[in-house]
Amino acid sequence: MQAQQKAARLKLMGFDVDGVLTDGRLWFGPEGELFKSFDSQDGHGIKLLQQAGVRVVIITGRVSKAVEHRAANLGITLLAQGIEDKVEAMTGFARELGVSLDECGYMGDDTVDLPVLNTCGFSATVATCHPAVRNQVDLVADRPGGRGAVREVCDFILHAKQTHS
Repeated sequence: MQAQQKAARLKLMGFDVDGVLTDGRLWFGPEGELFKSFDSQDGHGIKLLQQAGVRVVIITGRVSKAVEHRAANLGITLLAQGIEDKVEAMTGFARELGVSLDECGYMGDDTVDLPVLNTCGFSATVATCHPAVRNQVDLVADRPGGRGAVREVCDFILHAKQTHS
């Protein structure tokens, strides 16, 4: 099945944070506080997905107040932080929402994301992904993480849903 056909079926789309929603750099303040930078166009793409009826989940291995605030800012209520097993987290969200894993997608950038990328019906990554991820996904964005890649994937999904519905 082609990437567009897979994307057209999506009811739930998941995103990693570091390297996907951000550029992957971690900024620490003098008191050890962690700062992250998010792209406003990526956020708008997520909003457009939600308006089209696609639920959005953030699943990340780190725990960060900045991510909690960004999720709230985007109206994302499905948030899992500090997660070691992203497949288990995605499976739990899918079950909770009554959707099959074929109707789920995930966007990750590193080898730790491969299990969930290979479990979901649609998978995507950023231009700056780890080389081992590039050949394992349905779509590789032209843009880097934290700099429009998420928007690019959201636009691809929205176009696929319009084309194949």
